[in-house]
Amino acid sequence: MILTLAHTDTCAHALAQAPAHAGHGGTGVFGAVVASVALLAALAYPMAAARLRGRGDAWPRHRDLCFTTGCAALALALTGTLPGGPFTAHMAQHLTVAMAAPLLLVLGRPLTLVLRALPGGSPARRALLAVAHSRPVGVLLFPPLAAVLDIGGLWLLYRTPLSAQAAHHPLVGALVHAHVLAAGLLFTFAVCQLDPVRRRRGPLRRGATLLAAGWAHAVLAKSLYATPPPGTAYAAGDVHTGAQLMYYGGDLVEAALATVIATRWYVATGRARRRRARAAPYGTGRSPAATA
Repeated sequence: MILTLAHTDTCAHALAQAPAHAGHGGTGVFGAVVASVALLAALAYPMAAARLRGRGDAWPRHRDLCFTTGCAALALALTGTLPGGPFTAHMAQHLTVAMAAPLLLVLGRPLTLVLRALPGGSPARRALLAVAHSRPVGVLLFPPLAAVLDIGGLWLLYRTPLSAQAAHHPLVGALVHAHVLAAGLLFTFAVCQLDPVRRRRGPLRRGATLLAAGWAHAVLAKSLYATPPPGTAYAAGDVHTGAQLMYYGGDLVEAALATVIATRWYVATGRARRRRARAAPYGTGRSPAATA
């Protein structure tokens, strides 16, 4: 009897310490609300894009695919059942919500679409432009600051007891999920800078910020492989798999972000050269007749 009671107490303690499985409704009401908003956005986006194409404006269809896929991935990560153990499933959720889905959403250029779909001079369009070009938004989109808010938040989450608290307190968990999503979107938006903003930073600064953030993310993943988040009771194999997923999955998304930066730089450089060529067609010293 004593052994049975002791075993029961041990099991109850372990269950109290083990975080909820991320794939089994771990995000609660917050996940349901965000998933609903994401699905509504996925329906509204193609309608706005069709409106642009209907009036003769060009809007690439791959942007529709990126945005709707990002919305679907976000909804699935926050409400669906993800594979693997508790920590592996949690890390898959982290990679989707904080990195992969934000990249897909930003590639869809939703702000540009809304601005082009709204009538020129309408109050809604003027208000949206005012917010996008405001000083506070410009400060938040400063790449190093966005990186600190994003990666710094992850270090705080996984290297303090905050992760264990978030698993057992719904309000804390909702705040953590909200920060992870918002910080991931902010960082991706700041690094890519595809939509119109107050001040565009050069590719060198954005690339350097991405490199530093990627290094900090990789170091965090390695530290998790060695030591799980404080206050948790994940199995060692589960922790190792989740940490490896964080490390290699993060590398893939960061490589995609670097590709976006490089592609934008290449396109902008080509456009600048063409503009210079049109502005000075005879700048080489040859006469018009010789050029002809």
